[in-house]
Amino acid sequence: MSDLPHVPDAPAVKMLTVDEAYAGQRLDNYLITVLKGLPRTLVYRIVRTGEVRVNKGRTKADYRVQAGDVIRVPPLRMSEEKPAARPTSSLQKLLKSRIVHDEDHLLVVNKPAGLAVHGGSGISIGLIEALRSLRPDATAQLELVHRLDRDTSGLTMVTGHRALLRALHAQLRDGQMDKRYVALLSGRLSGAKHRVEAPLLKVESPNGEAVVRVSRDGKTAITVFTVLERFADATLVEAHLLTGRTHQIRVHAQHLGHALVGDDKYGRDDVNARFKAKGLSRLFLHARDLRLTLPSGKKLSLHADVDEDFERGLEVLRRA
Repeated sequence: MSDLPHVPDAPAVKMLTVDEAYAGQRLDNYLITVLKGLPRTLVYRIVRTGEVRVNKGRTKADYRVQAGDVIRVPPLRMSEEKPAARPTSSLQKLLKSRIVHDEDHLLVVNKPAGLAVHGGSGISIGLIEALRSLRPDATAQLELVHRLDRDTSGLTMVTGHRALLRALHAQLRDGQMDKRYVALLSGRLSGAKHRVEAPLLKVESPNGEAVVRVSRDGKTAITVFTVLERFADATLVEAHLLTGRTHQIRVHAQHLGHALVGDDKYGRDDVNARFKAKGLSRLFLHARDLRLTLPSGKKLSLHADVDEDFERGLEVLRRA
């Protein structure tokens, strides 16, 4: 018998072939789904560094996988990663109270402002991880249908049904889903309605942060802003998304010359400081209405009123 110590087998490269059931899913979500327990931070790292290859080529985390794609995953020691964080009982209770729709394989939650839709980048747990913990016996892992910024509140769709996920992605991609937000813009916006058609391009700022800019090289983006109420130095609007680009409402509002109140990425620091002094310290953007058609033909019309802190901010402005 050898006296040499046992050395565990080194992890091996994995070659994954995408099944039809996963077609259309983002690469990062696909990897998290099929490689159980893989932290999102690790996924982003190995994709960003080119260690993940799709059909022998590098790609980005938001690439939509296709049936038959061959994905190379580098050797990973899952045990070296920290165990997944668990949501607090108070967060679970809060999310249960904010479920707007829970049937037809579709879960829609009125996400509170300040909660990221997923963990990563220093965030231990997000909406999707918390919802998965609420449904530990689900036959399929819940996935985000779309995303909201961390500081944006409102309707967020989640499903564990592959066919429904693909159908909803197609509706979002083809502009067949009606999504309307309520937003508070800085300054008094003139006119009753503004249609902004300005292409958007995602770029990297000097500090490495992803930002979006209006650019002729960007993707088509259309937002319709309708004035709901005017205040002395702000305007409440409905923002109707006709396309679904990253930070679309925020950048189009900035393009109008009226950035969202509380927007620390696209707004002005002095303007935000002035509103914060009045008690308006959040990003005033809320996903209020959602209209869609399920594959069965059933039509859904969902609504979520703005949160209490949003309404309190409006009351402050009304009394001014």
